[in-house]
Amino acid sequence: MSGCHETVVHFHPGGQLVALVGNPNCGKTALFNLLTGSRQKVANYAGVTVERKEGVFRTAAGKTLRVLDLPGAYSLHPRSPDERVTVDVLYGRAKGERRPDVVVCVVDATNLRRNLRLVLAVQRLGLPCIVALNMADMAARRGIPVDAEALSRELGVPVVPTVGIKTDGDRALRALLEDKTLWRAPQPAHDKLHLDGDHHTVQAILERLDLDKAMPETASDRIDRVVLHPVAGPAILALLLFLVFQAVFAWAEAPMGWIEAATAAVGQTVGGALPEGVLRSFVVDGLIAGLGGVVVFLPQILILFFFILLLEESGYLPRAAFLLDRLMGGVGLSGRSFIPLLSSFACAIPGIMATRTIADPRDRIVTILLAPMMTCSARLPVYALLIAAFIPSRQVAGGLELQGVVLFALYMAGIFGAFAVAWVLKRFGSGKRQVRTLMMELPAYHWPTVRSVALGLWQRATIFLRRVGGVILVLTVVLWALSSFPAPPEGATQPAIEYSLAGRIGQALAVVFEPIGFNWQISIALVPAMGAREVAVAALATVYAVGDAGDEAGSALAPLLAQDWSMATALALMAWFVFAPQCLSTLATIKRETGGWKWPLVTAGYLFALAYVAAFATYHVALAFGL
Repeated sequence: MSGCHETVVHFHPGGQLVALVGNPNCGKTALFNLLTGSRQKVANYAGVTVERKEGVFRTAAGKTLRVLDLPGAYSLHPRSPDERVTVDVLYGRAKGERRPDVVVCVVDATNLRRNLRLVLAVQRLGLPCIVALNMADMAARRGIPVDAEALSRELGVPVVPTVGIKTDGDRALRALLEDKTLWRAPQPAHDKLHLDGDHHTVQAILERLDLDKAMPETASDRIDRVVLHPVAGPAILALLLFLVFQAVFAWAEAPMGWIEAATAAVGQTVGGALPEGVLRSFVVDGLIAGLGGVVVFLPQILILFFFILLLEESGYLPRAAFLLDRLMGGVGLSGRSFIPLLSSFACAIPGIMATRTIADPRDRIVTILLAPMMTCSARLPVYALLIAAFIPSRQVAGGLELQGVVLFALYMAGIFGAFAVAWVLKRFGSGKRQVRTLMMELPAYHWPTVRSVALGLWQRATIFLRRVGGVILVLTVVLWALSSFPAPPEGATQPAIEYSLAGRIGQALAVVFEPIGFNWQISIALVPAMGAREVAVAALATVYAVGDAGDEAGSALAPLLAQDWSMATALALMAWFVFAPQCLSTLATIKRETGGWKWPLVTAGYLFALAYVAAFATYHVALAFGL
């Protein structure tokens, strides 16, 4: 759900290569992190957009090994871009990468029946192979202890127990990688389709190891009887989402107040210390008002991600995908689209990248088209500003916070809008969609670790603040300059900003946006918002600060908007941002993922049309009701 941090590492292209292979959710990446520590880099495979994670492992003897974390795969007969990359690397067909010297097959000890089929397929490739028996401790707690030595005799390869989530859980694997006898020359690959044979072989191995009995019922099974119930399950999911959005407003009120007070104090202190003039206007009206107007929404973003991380870490999110599979199937999608779409609530970019796991090309393109309609975290500051300015903070039926209800409704509007677009594409799209049964891993429930949640929140806060200090800062400075120059002519009677370049641009754009109730200030704010959604708030704060010439304009933006706009205009702007055309970085990601400009242009065009129609309808309906 969060961005990756790239570490610059000096890799040795000629060094021996260890590839980690395994089913999704087997703990492979956790083991990769243990082996390589911070000596990692993340990039894309040459010619494709699938993520490539490589690291360095140094043995006790000082030998340096390259470690490659291959995408999760269920078999060597690829059904998705991720699986295709794994197969190409193992066969030596990947561009710019040679065959591995050793393959570490990471298997989930609690689910050997499925995991061992991949091990048998990898063995036929002629590569030296190790089996890392991961989650062996969890299997023992469930009453299915696995004898690593006996399994090694059955498979004819070394088997070592590992626990990817423990600090020294890779000790046995590290020791094995030191063994010189392991590093023999690879043999030619001779993999054939052995699905039926592999099934019987795995069954025979499990019988000889006394592991073929039905797995005992676990706590996860008992929880799933309620969570996956056809009636109770969707109700629980809807309640969870509703409570999350209530908390976004209720919990963030105090820290947002602290940030607002700090912004106002800094503005007053700096404004009092600087002489009247361009520098004072730049610092107070440009930097402090613009950036402070965005940073104030950091608590709400972190609260939203806190809950998303809890749901992800606990193992609930795949259940949500399972629950929504029937609903999504009704509009022409599968439950596999749920995880990419959910990732898009953080940012559409990782959501679009997550569609690589979708095997059906048609489903993948449709999911990419829909991902921008999910309400990304960059829209949250805009919603929060408008809700604070125009929606009273009071309780409604059942003690619910009205502002939280409105925020929930805006998120649901994006979701239902996406479903409507998917239904139209299903009904009128060309080509017949192949119906696929949803097959998805349901990991065991577990308590989220404080470290993982804290690290996720830290990464999200870092990403947000980097955007504030990067693209948002640059756009804010540019907008301040456009709003301040040129100076008004002698004898001017209107506010100075109306004579500036920003004022003139905004007034020209207002001709296009006037039918949907947008004034020239909103029109000018929509332009830098194409660089980053949050900049719409910074832009409004800058424009109104310059126009109002007040030290506290940035912290008092909501009251200024409530005074200057009608309720109809505010509702229309909310509707606009439900469907608003995406930021440029998202469109660039779509181009990279789809290999051309066709789908980015389609995305920008249909979203602009939807946003304009939604804002037009909202504005005129609101006027009809006297708002």
